[in-house]
Amino acid sequence: MVFWILVLGVVGLVAFIRLAPHDVERWHRQSSASGMGEIRSASGFVWRQAVDGDGTDLLRKLDAAATATPRTTRLTGSIEDAKITYITRSRIMGFPDYATIGLYEGPVADGTGRYLEINSRLRFGKSDLGVNRQRVKGWLSAL
Repeated sequence: MVFWILVLGVVGLVAFIRLAPHDVERWHRQSSASGMGEIRSASGFVWRQAVDGDGTDLLRKLDAAATATPRTTRLTGSIEDAKITYITRSRIMGFPDYATIGLYEGPVADGTGRYLEINSRLRFGKSDLGVNRQRVKGWLSAL
């Protein structure tokens, strides 16, 4: 009997992780971190870089790299909106990580300008063990 209760508990946990609804308002947003380059956040990883021009070509290339990543789907946004949020699920348990790639106006090294930000973070747990950083670095290396 205890065995079946444990099995049912594990199945329920997996179902919750896989079927939990996505709060678009919570995940489709810019990071509150400041600075440029690599920024470690409490729940993941943020990367920022100043861009030349409007940055749309760079965003398009990153969109192609993100959508080519296994188990990654677009949650919301578009290139025209200059902000896209993706969900990447872990292979076995299906834990969701959210990554928002956006073009924003703000402070850059030489004043104010346009910059690209990738805000990649986990939904469940306290540590991603560097998975979000590794994923973002993979997308950037595809450029």
